[in-house]
Amino acid sequence: MIGAITGDIIGSIYEWHNIKTTEFELFAPGCRFTDDTVLTVALADAILCGSDYGIKLKEYFHRYPNAGYGSSFVEWAQSPLSLSYNSWGNGAAMRISPAGFAYETLEVTLKKSESFTSITHDHPEGIKGGCATAAAIFLARTGQSKPEIKAFIESNYGYNLDRTLDEIRPTYHFDVSCQGTVPEAIIAFLESKDFEDAIRKAISLGGDSDTLACITGGIAQAFYGGVPDWIMEKAYSILDEPLGEITKQFMVKFSPMIKS
Repeated sequence: MIGAITGDIIGSIYEWHNIKTTEFELFAPGCRFTDDTVLTVALADAILCGSDYGIKLKEYFHRYPNAGYGSSFVEWAQSPLSLSYNSWGNGAAMRISPAGFAYETLEVTLKKSESFTSITHDHPEGIKGGCATAAAIFLARTGQSKPEIKAFIESNYGYNLDRTLDEIRPTYHFDVSCQGTVPEAIIAFLESKDFEDAIRKAISLGGDSDTLACITGGIAQAFYGGVPDWIMEKAYSILDEPLGEITKQFMVKFSPMIKS
């Protein structure tokens, strides 16, 4: 999950100031963690503790009320009720990476991912986006090749992954939907040569840059066996202590492999 968090941090300054190139300072001044990270760590915490994810979502929202949440999520988090709000937004995919790392079978991973996602994002496209992202992470960490991951996602979720980044980039714009974010994030991973390259390619599309890079980063971490040490250390230095501690606990338990 540190890969997803790293993508969020690096992409944070480009969300409203898009760039269309892979040539940029990796951790530019002003990089920060956003709601993508906060809600990802909330899921990791829920998995580690065996606690209710809906309760954790609200708990983390109140701890970090200014992290940049969408308006529908804010309304949900502040409500005494916990009714799903039929969202197809890319928040379903941005926060799901811990589920891709935590479980021993694809069947359980998908079942848990649907449960975690539908707490808020119970629209079919929201559930599809969350499950597709978790599936890609699971397949990547269990040794499947890029063609195998691509074929599984296409056949099970219907995303068009035959487009290239060069074809997508010129007209791609800000899109908060799962269907307009998850395929592009997966394509960025498929075209990458290593973790850093995956993050750069995702951000180079423009659009919802932190969320694109967050989704791509989780898959890239799983496929490439970790996050380069210097990148990981920089990401941890930007997290506060509570978020960093939960992330480290989760990494030790579920994702111990790290590459330099």
